Amino acid sequence: MDTALIDAAGTVTAAAAHGPPWGAGPPPFAHPLIGVAMFLVPLVLIALGFFIATRFAKRRPPWATPPEAPEDGAKRVLAERFARGDIGVDEFMERASVLNWTPGKSPGART
Repeated sequence: MDTALIDAAGTVTAAAAHGPPWGAGPPPFAHPLIGVAMFLVPLVLIALGFFIATRFAKRRPPWATPPEAPEDGAKRVLAERFARGDIGVDEFMERASVLNWTPGKSPGART
């Protein structure tokens, strides 16, 4: 049986005249290992790029940084308010003493 195609213009063309672009053999991705490799290689490259980006970046991603301790946050806010001039020296020293904080040490340092 001869297979023929009729296109939009009504012209009859033989379907067998044009074969697959890879010739008479099997398709290039017919082997299962090639298909698996074509799936895994991009995934491995993406994972490698993510690893390199997070490993050598100056900042760590937000989900990898430990949360700030409440005391450190309070010390940081107190120092910022004092630096802006919102509170005076006496109030700053009083609130620092409540936090058991010696001003002049970094807010992240444990005493």
